[in-house]
Amino acid sequence: MASKLEPLGDRVVVKPIPRDDVTKGGIYLPDTAKEKPQEGKVVAVGPGKVGDDGKRLVMDVKNGEIVIYARYAGTELKEDDEELIILRESDILARKRS
Repeated sequence: MASKLEPLGDRVVVKPIPRDDVTKGGIYLPDTAKEKPQEGKVVAVGPGKVGDDGKRLVMDVKNGEIVIYARYAGTELKEDDEELIILRESDILARKRS
């Protein structure tokens, strides 16, 4: 999936990974009871923030990585019927390793 969005600075475009509709105990959850996803796949990464010395700082995340981000961080938008979130690299809390 190639995103048409090109994030600027230290921003990252993430596609949220939806949570399961069923709990471990087998109970089906309605949409109103589901929590916002906090996990997603990185689909685009900006070039990095410019530091005080004028040099560009390297981004820690890369396209295709699965990341955990702050619950209410970023800006949600829809592009071609896909839910996406644009957030700052500092809003990413961790990355999942395979």
